[in-house]
Amino acid sequence: MIRTVAALLLDDVATFELGVACEVFGIDRTEEGVPAFDFRICGPEAGVPLRLSVGSSVIPEYGLEGLRGADLVIVVPSWRRTGEELTEMAPDILEALRGVHADGAIMLSMCSGAFILAAAGLLDGRPCTTHWRHAAQLREMYPVAKVDEDVLFVDDGDVVTSAGTAAGIDAALHLVRREIGSDAANTIARRMVVPPQRDGGQRQFIQRPVPTCSDDMFAEVLDWMVEHLEEQQSVARLAELAGMSTRTFARRFSAETGTTPVQWLVQQRIFAARTLLESTDLDVDHVAHRCGFSSATLLRHHFRRLVGVTPGEYRKTFATV
Repeated sequence: MIRTVAALLLDDVATFELGVACEVFGIDRTEEGVPAFDFRICGPEAGVPLRLSVGSSVIPEYGLEGLRGADLVIVVPSWRRTGEELTEMAPDILEALRGVHADGAIMLSMCSGAFILAAAGLLDGRPCTTHWRHAAQLREMYPVAKVDEDVLFVDDGDVVTSAGTAAGIDAALHLVRREIGSDAANTIARRMVVPPQRDGGQRQFIQRPVPTCSDDMFAEVLDWMVEHLEEQQSVARLAELAGMSTRTFARRFSAETGTTPVQWLVQQRIFAARTLLESTDLDVDHVAHRCGFSSATLLRHHFRRLVGVTPGEYRKTFATV
């Protein structure tokens, strides 16, 4: 069971993620049946102020010694700092993280805090996640880490990593549920006025622009495909537009976009469906036909596969009408 929780802060503290750690583990809810946590806020040095992301500061009561003996260590991200900047920390910080993990602590990173765990070698060979905007950089810098940008969090036993910002709530409540029980997790969630468990993953929040092509001709073909989503677009027809054989077109298309014409077209149709679900009250059947799907069933199939939730669930979350 988690009894002692230490939140590690660095300069430029991300205030939302710090608030999540404090809200879930730092508030006494024993009157509601939730076990009390010994909650510690730690920095590189005790009593030395750390800048917050909102132009103020926080003074940690503990230095790195506060991590020792913790059952759970939460790595709070530093706002505006990712990648190389986070790996240039003093070696004693990374050594402290390795040491407390070796002593049996569960490690939880929020958002770009995954870079800190990776720099300490704690994500080597492990499945993990981070904010979708930073996933490619994390994968490039630490190729031995198995980065999955589609999920809200990854539970790999003694190392849990969460995606961007609010996904820290999901991961923290998941840990409470796993280590203490559903009653405690549900109680905390009710007090926070959040669902105890969200459906879907990061995919529903990712915006993927049309890739830039080095070949102007291919760029024109891609533009035509997006402008005619409701039409049937066979590879033979697209190859004819490009003035190529079908085999050459398919090979060149993959080289330019990293996927096949059929897969790319499905992705663009799903992106268009997302926009319609957000900005109109068209029913799913009309959305499907407007985006080139032969039926609402086919739209639902591909939508759930690519976005992680159903069209109806997506609309409830993102609709603006």
